[in-house]
Amino acid sequence: MNVVEKTGANLRPNAVDFERFRLRRFVESLAGTDEFETRTEPVDLAGLAEVMEGNRKAVLFRSAGPERAEVVGNVMGGRARIAAAFGVKPHELMNEVTKRLRNKPEIFEVSRAEAPCQAVVLTGADADVTKLPVHLQHGADGGPYISATIDYVIDPKTGFTNVGLRRLMLRSPHETGVDLVAPSDLQAIYLANAAAGKPTPVSFVLGAHPIDHVAGVMRMPVDELGIVASLRDAPLAVVKCVTNDIRVPADAEYVIEGYFDEKGHREPEGPYGEFLGYYGAVKKNPVFHVTAITHRTDALFQTSTIGGKTLGRTDTAQLSALRTEISIWHALQAAVREPVAVYATTSSGGAFNVRVAIRQRVPGEARNAIGACMGALANCKNVFVVDPDIDIFSDEQMDWAMATRFQPDRDLIVMSGMRTLPLDPSLPPGSRVGGKAGFDLTWPFGQGARLEARVPAPPTFGGKRFVSVEAALADGPKFFEDLMSAVGSRDGREVVRTLAGLRDKLSLDRDGEGRYFIKAPAGDK
Repeated sequence: MNVVEKTGANLRPNAVDFERFRLRRFVESLAGTDEFETRTEPVDLAGLAEVMEGNRKAVLFRSAGPERAEVVGNVMGGRARIAAAFGVKPHELMNEVTKRLRNKPEIFEVSRAEAPCQAVVLTGADADVTKLPVHLQHGADGGPYISATIDYVIDPKTGFTNVGLRRLMLRSPHETGVDLVAPSDLQAIYLANAAAGKPTPVSFVLGAHPIDHVAGVMRMPVDELGIVASLRDAPLAVVKCVTNDIRVPADAEYVIEGYFDEKGHREPEGPYGEFLGYYGAVKKNPVFHVTAITHRTDALFQTSTIGGKTLGRTDTAQLSALRTEISIWHALQAAVREPVAVYATTSSGGAFNVRVAIRQRVPGEARNAIGACMGALANCKNVFVVDPDIDIFSDEQMDWAMATRFQPDRDLIVMSGMRTLPLDPSLPPGSRVGGKAGFDLTWPFGQGARLEARVPAPPTFGGKRFVSVEAALADGPKFFEDLMSAVGSRDGREVVRTLAGLRDKLSLDRDGEGRYFIKAPAGDK
């Protein structure tokens, strides 16, 4: 049974729109905004990385390399751009993705003659990856990397299509390296095939709409081709590849088909500037053999930004942060009564530092939230939990909460021997377990309402009006602001003078919160 049949949605629309979710169309939609810049002057491939390093914008190079190819980079290096791909504002993005993940996928197959991604078909000696405008991204990289690919592979055990994000290091015109060291679904599929002495067919989509990249970072026990369709919120047209049975989105810019050989992790791959901002060391990895390259007639080549000091502006950090937030949000909904917000900092690679705001209803929920986050993702290393009044997207407010609501001997939770990410450069070489820390930056349960826990703000003078200060005090205890409001004062000094005159007359006093009140006569106690 093929993918299309298993979705239960193989009804073909009357008109197929191959442009709506095309990368080139999305890039064109950014033109004229602060999220985009175009470089029309010719530029060597060696000059692309410098332009994109730390750039807050997506960049379209109109004339890259000796072929004068069109190359776009850093498309997803800003949350606003990913949100725009979904048609929402940045603060609405997580909820929108979560909502769309519940959509029933609709997938239908088109013929090779119809599919724009197979308008040009190159096989044999013509399927040469060194003819693509692939550039060196970091100074110590092991070679030029194709960095914006989405891999599609069929799991023989389930028949499901697995979708993920990988990079390919050029080794020869028809071979690349690939990173299959970290635990992943694709690694498990490959190891099972290799153990049986079988190659692993795989197709890499190169040049895809941001929505498809978001689908690629999701990890769900389903046919993940359906995730692409669900997140698009529209029927997905797929086409069968030329040299394998894998189906890919028919509106892609490029597709690189091939297989991982069954010889195992045997060839050096790397180093490479990884998503945590440091180099990943040389590793032994499988070899990918190219069997075909297909593309649109006017294909737009895509490259992704990864690594460096400005992690928050890279494609990988933004995508990782969104995936982290959705996974953490689901975990929190089961662990605590009322999660309010989640933010994975992109400057930590989009996973290592996670901020959570919750509304505590019972004691201990802050710690439950910390435990849920630590268990939800191996990449989640440091968890910061705050009350709802703290803006978790503000570094200033998070620093303030750490300084004023945190006691290290009371509120620091450290866990050791936890599964972690092997790429973490702070780990000892070869280690696969490490520590995690939770920072409870909430007020101790039940103490958030006391005066010392309230946040000062300018007076609003919205209190009830009275004929005099004395009448206001007779009504009950009042803050000085309330007394000004009571008589409509826009100055306050006359209220001070009035209070001075009433102090002895009315036996004025102050309560524990500083409110003025009239003491009851001794006989009235």
